[in-house]
Amino acid sequence: MTEVTINGEPHTVDVDADAPLLWVLREELGLQGTKFGCGLGQCGACTVHVDGAPTRSCVMPIAAVAGRDVQTIDALGSSERPHPIQQAWIDHQVPQCGYCQSGMQMAVAALLRDNPSPTDADIDAAITNICRCGCYDRIRAAIHDAARAMPVPAPEAAPTSLLEATPAAAPKVGGTP
Repeated sequence: MTEVTINGEPHTVDVDADAPLLWVLREELGLQGTKFGCGLGQCGACTVHVDGAPTRSCVMPIAAVAGRDVQTIDALGSSERPHPIQQAWIDHQVPQCGYCQSGMQMAVAALLRDNPSPTDADIDAAITNICRCGCYDRIRAAIHDAARAMPVPAPEAAPTSLLEATPAAAPKVGGTP
């Protein structure tokens, strides 16, 4: 049995200690937003936050997140109240196939939490997720728009979770293609 907090809610799962976090999220907890991409931790489609750090869930054993806070794309926003990152993705029509986008948005959420005004070089360094459709120009533009739309908390009050960073009301990036 492993106890973990997912999107602010405690869960106890009865799986092997080396079961990948990704499969626990999808198969045991029914959270289908986090995607399987390469299974090697390279493409970033499976990116979640573990204690606020972007983490590739396909290579993270569930035992490694016991007692820790895990946040998935499901905590970022909703269709009724999209997070500014999600709204920027819509505004810039970023996705083609859309498969990498949940992991990409999670990586961007961590970047903008730590660096609310990233340069193109900052984006390139921080976002190592791969978009197989090659939407990197739209992704970069969406990141800059999301950065402008997101509330900037005081440094001492910087949110550590996506739930805290979500506003009350919604009004060459990374790898190689």
